[in-house]
Amino acid sequence: QVQLVESGGGLVQAGGSLRLSCAASGSIFSINAMGWYRQAPGKQRELVADITTGGVTYYTDSVKGRFTMSRDNAKNTVYLQMNSLKPEDTAVYYCTPLPRRPGASWGQGTQVTVSS
Repeated sequence: QVQLVESGGGLVQAGGSLRLSCAASGSIFSINAMGWYRQAPGKQRELVADITTGGVTYYTDSVKGRFTMSRDNAKNTVYLQMNSLKPEDTAVYYCTPLPRRPGASWGQGTQVTVSS
């Protein structure tokens, strides 16, 4: 019954930065990989980044070099630092334990809007 709350989204100008946070109700980060997904209106939800229990990160090609995922197990929080933001990064961003199981729920997410 872990609950995740995303925060840190907002409206930024192209080229700007945001840092998203995902806080968990339980101490799950030390035993689970975590991921950030995003979904734009009319598009499928896509995996943006993930981090293993050992701290190894993965990024989808479109965000490599611009986004950085990190974790702080003591704070039960994961982060997504987003730099050099582009309008195509506009989406609702969600965090989740990985791997996801069929039927697993999603949180409310946090809206990121990048203006051109």
